[in-house]
Amino acid sequence: MTSENHGTVKGESAVVMSPTGSSAQGPPLIPSTSKPTQELPDELIQAGWSKCWSKRENRPYYFNRFTNQSLWEVPVLGQHDVISDPLGLNAAPVSGEAPAGAGAAGAGDANMGNGQRKRRPSEEAALGGPNSFKRPKVDIPVTPTTPTIPISPSTPGAKPWNSSSSEDKPAQPATPTTTAPAPAPAPYRPSVVYWDLDIQTNAVIRERAPADLLPPHPEIEMQRAQLTTKLRQHYHELCSQREGIEPPRESFNRWLLERKVGDKGVDPLLPSECDPIISPSMFREIMNDIPIRLSRIKYKEEARKLLFKYAEAAKKMIDSRNATPDSRKVVKWNVEDTMNWLRKDLSASKEDYMDRLEHLRKQCGPHVTAVAKDSVEGICTKIYHISAEYVRRIRQAHLNLLKDCNITVDGAETPDVQDRLVYCYPIRLNISSPAQPRVELHFENDVACLRFKGEMVKVSRSYFSKLELLYRYSCIDDPRFEKFLSRVWCLIKRYQVMFGSGVNEGTGLQGALPVPVFEALHKQFGVTFECFASPLNCYFKQFCSAFPDIDGFFGSRGPFLSFSPASGSFEANPPFCEELMDAMVTHFEDLLERSSEPLSFIIFVPEWRDPPTPALTRMEASRFRRHQMTVPAFEHEYRSGSQHICKKEEMYYKAIHGTAVIFLQNAAGFAKWEPTAERIQELLTAYRVSGRTLASPGAPSSSSSTSSSTPTSGGGGGGGAGDKDSKAAPERSASLDTAGSQDSGSPGEKTTPDAAASV
Repeated sequence: MTSENHGTVKGESAVVMSPTGSSAQGPPLIPSTSKPTQELPDELIQAGWSKCWSKRENRPYYFNRFTNQSLWEVPVLGQHDVISDPLGLNAAPVSGEAPAGAGAAGAGDANMGNGQRKRRPSEEAALGGPNSFKRPKVDIPVTPTTPTIPISPSTPGAKPWNSSSSEDKPAQPATPTTTAPAPAPAPYRPSVVYWDLDIQTNAVIRERAPADLLPPHPEIEMQRAQLTTKLRQHYHELCSQREGIEPPRESFNRWLLERKVGDKGVDPLLPSECDPIISPSMFREIMNDIPIRLSRIKYKEEARKLLFKYAEAAKKMIDSRNATPDSRKVVKWNVEDTMNWLRKDLSASKEDYMDRLEHLRKQCGPHVTAVAKDSVEGICTKIYHISAEYVRRIRQAHLNLLKDCNITVDGAETPDVQDRLVYCYPIRLNISSPAQPRVELHFENDVACLRFKGEMVKVSRSYFSKLELLYRYSCIDDPRFEKFLSRVWCLIKRYQVMFGSGVNEGTGLQGALPVPVFEALHKQFGVTFECFASPLNCYFKQFCSAFPDIDGFFGSRGPFLSFSPASGSFEANPPFCEELMDAMVTHFEDLLERSSEPLSFIIFVPEWRDPPTPALTRMEASRFRRHQMTVPAFEHEYRSGSQHICKKEEMYYKAIHGTAVIFLQNAAGFAKWEPTAERIQELLTAYRVSGRTLASPGAPSSSSSTSSSTPTSGGGGGGGAGDKDSKAAPERSASLDTAGSQDSGSPGEKTTPDAAASV
């Protein structure tokens, strides 16, 4: 860990600086009035010692994270552990004689005893500055039991992937010159872990050149955050001023997702080069809330009031807009008929009101849409053009910053790559990263707080530890962790801006499967890779994510739509945006068509049936479909999208809609990871276990059932927003609707045996 806060040590808070996480620039994070502290020798760090600063005593002290022991004096190697070895039986004896050539002074220091020897100035000088440390290289012989390392062009001695070699074969002994760094100090160990970063990948790709993306920088990220927040405000004002409605919930977030599917612009977050300019997603969602937003109804009085408001708003819109005479006539007649019915029938039930509302929407909806079409298109167009202008500003500021750092962008050479198959590796940047500014770090209980120029981002201490591990595994340009804190700040700020500032806004975009489900997917189907994840919510250390420029330092393989594996087993839980899911299915089928190596995709999408989404319909008709099942609503759960900062009891939430699980595999993938009845049963058991092993605010059902013939209506809950494009129908039932049975086998490829239709 870069820093730790031991609030119980000496009864005060402190800042711990360890070599694996030194700040990017400047001395350790201590009060400006204090003297800069020196780093400890590597031997003491390996033994768990860290140097802390006491705010109360205004002087340093030393803390051992393994034994919780505190000392005011510099610890000495060989000093016994008072907890595990109170008598000092295993401690190294303290010699009374000084080392050769040390003289009487050396003997006097040795006689002072453990923990009392003073450090000479020459020793302090040898330790280096506050931001420097050395990692001794240790020769580690590779034996046949040593785990294999995923092959990447940056791995010394890497060998091309051979499809004929088995994944279970032991690694070949390395050459005698193979060296590896000594293990880093033990990081903070969370009580509950929601990831497994030790699983190696089986995803194979063709070697690719580094990406020509501008490296992240806190100054630029802060400007991007400010402009994105300003763009959200413009969107809110346009909806309010032109249509008199609040922006549909999550519609801006889904607009970002939908635009980036086809965007050819240069900014990782904001769109600037899209065709068409008018977003189908944003247009559709605003239209759904015109003339008023329809919400879920529980009681009869609410249904009556909603019907009255809709009729009144429809009439007002037709009267105030440039509508045709026929439209005015149709809307006026239907509104008057509804008003008369409301005055006469006072004993109607909730269902009667909802049926009447549905009838009124069908009659008036097309005419209301016609008069609002130009205005809504104007909103979409204006938001897009403002976004493009903001992208131009951010780009120019970024180029000026790199120019001031003497970093060339246009003349950067792209290294040659070999045309060979390798195990997938994190995306690399072709442009050098500039020096990073100072980012302050402190801990508040179990929360890590990172501050840059007054802008603070927060992440739980366990996820901060996870980011450090991912960074150590994936980053190759910062071995001393000098840029670690600034990149963590940029990472959290980027996702914070994408989520939005509303309560629980955007958390659905980051939802993830429960840990037991991931364990079952890996054990039963060889899954080692997530197609849609982030460094914050990933379970494996290999994944695809939205922002390659910053996520690549933490293990991302880049956006999935530009990731082309030739072999491997993958899990896909996409954000629930229709355009993105449709593009995902197209990419799946292209990959499965091209590859003859084992390739498997297990997809988790919402069971939307009213109407069904194009992505779900296409996957059900795909010739690569090997099995399909549905996990009913309220009988399974997802990990929260805010898992990196939320409380433990808020980590899981029930899915309010059913989830369809579809297996797409080519012939070789089906032969290797066939979804047999036994494997499917293990997957279902994992869903049941997840509700009992990890606490959630509302404990889900203890049993989870699936069915290939019981689709549900509405949206799912994990990888994206809960409602389908915020489409609020008069009433959406979360109960299961029985439909015709579906054949779990592939409709177009019957030469191979099918998996069980249902469990």
